[in-house]
Amino acid sequence: MTPTHFAFSSAFMLGLTGLAFHRAHLLSALLCLEGMMLTLFIALSIWTLQLGALTLSATPILLLAFSACEASTGLALLVAATRTHGTTRLQGLNLLQC
Repeated sequence: MTPTHFAFSSAFMLGLTGLAFHRAHLLSALLCLEGMMLTLFIALSIWTLQLGALTLSATPILLLAFSACEASTGLALLVAATRTHGTTRLQGLNLLQC
């Protein structure tokens, strides 16, 4: 495994570990997801550059667009949960009470 692959794998695993262990607040979960998506974006960009395939050149931009949609939806849910429940803690949010 090259140092570049190790760096991206460890960054992705660090985001996944943060998502698994620090799920107390919605914002920390969103930040971990965003870190994972940015790691995937950089790794996918480098992979398409190494392959030199023109057909895959739009894939990193598509992933970045989906990541932006995910971030905006997550922030909208964060604002809505704060307004209705008064907290961003994930334990206090119950879908049956909404």
